[in-house]
Amino acid sequence: MSAVVFVGPTLPTAALPAIPDLVALPPVAQGDLYRAAQRRPRAVGIIDGYFEGVPSVWHKEILWAMTQGIHVFGSASMGALRAAELCDFGMQGVGRIFEAYRAGTLPPYAGPFEDDDEVAVIHGPGETDYLALSEAMVNIRATLAKAEAEGVVDAASRDALAALAKGLFYRDRSYERLLTLATEASLPASQLAALGAWLPAGRIDQKRLDAEAMLAAMGDLLASDAGPKQVAFELEWTEMWDDATLAAAGAKAGGGADAAWLSAARILDELRLDPAAYAVARDRTLLRLLAHREGQRRRQPSDERLQGAALDRLRARHGLFRRADLDRWLEERDVDAPRLEQLIADEAQLERLVAQTADSLDDRLLDDLRLHGDYPRLAGRARDKQALLAAQGLDQPRLQDLGVTPAALLVWYFEQRLNGPLPDDIEAAARAQGFADRDHFCRALLREWLGCRETRQR
Repeated sequence: MSAVVFVGPTLPTAALPAIPDLVALPPVAQGDLYRAAQRRPRAVGIIDGYFEGVPSVWHKEILWAMTQGIHVFGSASMGALRAAELCDFGMQGVGRIFEAYRAGTLPPYAGPFEDDDEVAVIHGPGETDYLALSEAMVNIRATLAKAEAEGVVDAASRDALAALAKGLFYRDRSYERLLTLATEASLPASQLAALGAWLPAGRIDQKRLDAEAMLAAMGDLLASDAGPKQVAFELEWTEMWDDATLAAAGAKAGGGADAAWLSAARILDELRLDPAAYAVARDRTLLRLLAHREGQRRRQPSDERLQGAALDRLRARHGLFRRADLDRWLEERDVDAPRLEQLIADEAQLERLVAQTADSLDDRLLDDLRLHGDYPRLAGRARDKQALLAAQGLDQPRLQDLGVTPAALLVWYFEQRLNGPLPDDIEAAARAQGFADRDHFCRALLREWLGCRETRQR
């Protein structure tokens, strides 16, 4: 094996170049790169990776792989994020998205470019070759920039369309949804019609272009006589890293990303199923992060670009493209100019904190559990439940096979387990408890219900 690439929705495996001894693996999760590096490939490429529901690839496992002489490349999606963070240590980033993350801007857009949701998409399972089911924000930006350059839309409409797309949750982004929102926001009808006709042939898949460029760079390295990777840092070996390597080494071979770090994800699900405990752990973690960030930020001037971008997203979210609409909206809420400025500054700080910690919050929550004593109980509960369900052939349960409806499951949890009312908005309630979405919540809930049922029957 000369090289490994972690790839999913960005590039179909059938489109991978003919690099000798190249092994394609699913999107990378925590521990996957460490295990792949045990086979000593000359190069590892990261294109796609998990960031929601499964702990993300650690920076330290990338650094460790480079200390072992392995050239590590990153591009397009998770790879671009990690490469921008670790390029100073020797990770090789490739492509426009990586360059934008490293620079903090993506011309021709004026706002900061730093959020991980820019590359996030929802995708199908491995059986579908991880088919992308939403459009990446960075692809939308590249497409709108091209449309403006070719005279399909003007610069003002380009920016307004980008703001509308940015206001959508990453799972909901599509060109069809964007054009609908733009029509509702009364953007120029002639430009929207021209854009709709131009899109099928004109759209840009920037993530795919960058992934292909990275694979070409890997191919060039493998065809050269380049020696092992050389680094100028020493990797500090910590207890946490020791635990991580032991866990990675002990994971099921060939289990894929989901199986490899199932225990960590399930431990967090146990925490999330207890709303009060989850809120305490989350708030404690965020307060610690805020204190750290505040110490770093103290006496530094505020970032006007971030505040401008936060205001743009607010206006896009509420359709406030005209000054008169914004003024009316503020008047209805008794918000004057100084108060708006303070609110936007606070919102920009919060958005930046959330963006910077989105893919590591799960890891930090696990650390909080370790520090405050809940980890052994929750880990034991997750392992016992997993073993119990596996013994009954129920480790991958589905509602339709078990004679229980989603409504009954929700009533059982909220009214019987929590002794409270059934929420009006289940999706919002799930997210408030740290679940990625309603589906993630219901899967955890079904395992909990089955665990209780099987325990009673024993």
